[in-house]
Amino acid sequence: MFPRDEYDWRIAKAHAAMDAAAVDLLLIDSGELLAWLTGYTVSETMYRAALLPRHGAPWFVLRELDEAPCRAKTWISDIIGFGDTTNPYEAIAGSIHDRGFASARIGADFASYSFSADTAAKLRAHLPQAQFVALPRISDSLRWIKSAREIAVLTQAAGIADRAMLAIAQNTRAGSSTRTAAATAAATFLLEGADSGETGPIVKASGDHQFLHGSFKSELLDAGDILHVELIPRVGGYGARLMRPIVIGSASAKLQDIASRIIALQDRQIEAMKPGVPACEVDAIVRQGLLSSGLRQRYDNVTAYTLGLYTRTPRTSDFSRVFLPDANWPLEEGMVFHVYATAARLGFSETVVVTPEGGRRLTITPRHLLGLAK
Repeated sequence: MFPRDEYDWRIAKAHAAMDAAAVDLLLIDSGELLAWLTGYTVSETMYRAALLPRHGAPWFVLRELDEAPCRAKTWISDIIGFGDTTNPYEAIAGSIHDRGFASARIGADFASYSFSADTAAKLRAHLPQAQFVALPRISDSLRWIKSAREIAVLTQAAGIADRAMLAIAQNTRAGSSTRTAAATAAATFLLEGADSGETGPIVKASGDHQFLHGSFKSELLDAGDILHVELIPRVGGYGARLMRPIVIGSASAKLQDIASRIIALQDRQIEAMKPGVPACEVDAIVRQGLLSSGLRQRYDNVTAYTLGLYTRTPRTSDFSRVFLPDANWPLEEGMVFHVYATAARLGFSETVVVTPEGGRRLTITPRHLLGLAK
């Protein structure tokens, strides 16, 4: 998907982290880091890993059935495929032994969902002389700052979200259904070049934020309902996100005023997203603003989280960097976030990249209530 110099930049970042931890070999097993460093990833139907030495050529060990697609996508030439009758931990440990790293310091992300306690125990059993060194969250932290090429792909995904949102808003009215809206989103995704037709929650809105993870069901929409639409298209695994409320019929002056106040706070938050600014300060703009205005009595959810690569993982959102009151880490140029704010059945969100001038929206759908009386 990317030229080799993109991967050289990523390898250099990984090598720097390895130097800091004084490890000889990096074991890569999280789906996202595999995709990011090697260009290829696959589900953990059987355990698989790539190995990156501090000096020398890397290699990939995976199920034999996945060897051909791996060769088609990765820049790594040394690929070892094992049959389904082979123990994958033995195959990976054997490759480490054969390449002279049986007694090495092996770095691994102990927080990776793939590096379970069972996986760690099996690898240690097969490599008793090796020392496994914890590199906590390296699977996430290496990927926090996006390259220009990654931002370009995220921008492409954001454009798909914009076009799908417009199509839903144009075709939703009293008597239509949540299922029709979801079908419009899915079709637009596929026609516009997204990886799949998977949408986010498309549901009738209720409460302050409870609808954010609402279960999809086919419901007819009536005048006065608000259709909450969250779109999550991915291109090459890179996912943008966008939320808008679509009003069925007309909106009261009060509802329009609430929408304007939410948007104004979020606009301030996006403007504040500059390198060096603590995330907690950016978070407080929306969190404290909505609380002090009385639009929310409680605001316990995050106001932004990391965007980037999404693969076949147990998580649907990347919370390795989030905006919360205790988030004391500084923003850095090139970070990309899904920023969102909700109150009174209304949810607005954007895909935003951090720049020296402040946050820049990659999603460009108009920031107001959609679908008002046609």
